[in-house]
Amino acid sequence: MEKALLMNETAAARLVNRMAYEIVEDNKGSENLVIIGIHTRGVYFAKALWNKIREIEGVELPMGSIDITFYRDDLTRLNDHPVIKETHIPFPIEDKNIILVDDILYSGRTVNAAIKELFDMGRPARIRLAVLVDRGHHELPVCADYCGRNVPTSNDEYIDAEITEDGVVKRVTIRDKED
Repeated sequence: MEKALLMNETAAARLVNRMAYEIVEDNKGSENLVIIGIHTRGVYFAKALWNKIREIEGVELPMGSIDITFYRDDLTRLNDHPVIKETHIPFPIEDKNIILVDDILYSGRTVNAAIKELFDMGRPARIRLAVLVDRGHHELPVCADYCGRNVPTSNDEYIDAEITEDGVVKRVTIRDKED
């Protein structure tokens, strides 16, 4: 059951705009910058940031997607047939400045798995994390470098981000977890 609307499409567009400018400013432009989204909604949110950075800088950054299923520390706890998505990074990551993107930061375990997978592919110059919402409850020392909103939640709540495949954040809500 939905408890509150955290942001609508208009507010989300402003947030994406702010984050994209922060990324460009922090990296002193877009040279040597790549964007990698974590499946599934992290890829969609990465597309939102990619679109805005393209608009700001007038360049199309390399963009990829990463599936962390086999790097999860809880793989044996998942169901017997986990859904595997494709890791698609059609460019070298060696010495690149990576913006790793996810929609919601919770325990930090997804980000940890993604970083492990990236290092198996090469040695980037640096990795920065961009998330739409940080809801707290980190179990690992992971902190977003670019964060749309911090929304402290209880463990009985869930943040739901509705993002289209082409990168439009439609709405973000908070709701009670379903049993």
